[in-house]
Amino acid sequence: MPGTPQPIDAVSLAIIEQLQEDGRRPYAAIGKAVGLSEAAVRQRVQKLLDQGVMQIVAVTDPLTVGLRRQAMVGINVEGDLDPVADALTAMDEVEYVVCTAGSFDLLIEIVCEDDEHLLETINKRIRTLPGVRSTESFVYLKLRKQTYTWGTR
Repeated sequence: MPGTPQPIDAVSLAIIEQLQEDGRRPYAAIGKAVGLSEAAVRQRVQKLLDQGVMQIVAVTDPLTVGLRRQAMVGINVEGDLDPVADALTAMDEVEYVVCTAGSFDLLIEIVCEDDEHLLETINKRIRTLPGVRSTESFVYLKLRKQTYTWGTR
C-alpha cells in the first residue's frame, strides 16, 4: 500500500540510486550494476512503485518552461488545517503542501509565471480561502540546490 513504510534492502536501495542518477537507465544495465538479472530488476522496480516507495517522473526546470517565479509561503490557519491543505493541494501552482509545527501551520511552495501571477495566486486565491488567517511569502532569488536522492545517500 502506498505510504506504508516498508523495509528496503541494500539491493533495492542500489536500484533506487541507479534510477535517481538516470530514470531511463535500462534494467539490464541496472542489473549489471547491482548483481541481478534484468527480470529481477524489473520485478523489484515494479514492487517499489506499487508500494509507493518511489515514482519515476520527468523533472523540469521551471525557468525553461516559462515559470520564472517561485516562492515558499508560510500560512497560519484558524481551526482545522485539512480543508485549507486540501484546497491548496488542488491548486496547479502549488507544488508542495506541508503541515508543520512552529511559526506556521502550513508551508507551501508555489511556482508561477511571473510576479503578477504570484501576487494573484497569493492575494486572490490563497489569502481568501476560508480559515487562512495570515501568510508570509519568501520569494526565491536563486535556487542553489535541489536534490532527489533522499534515502540512498
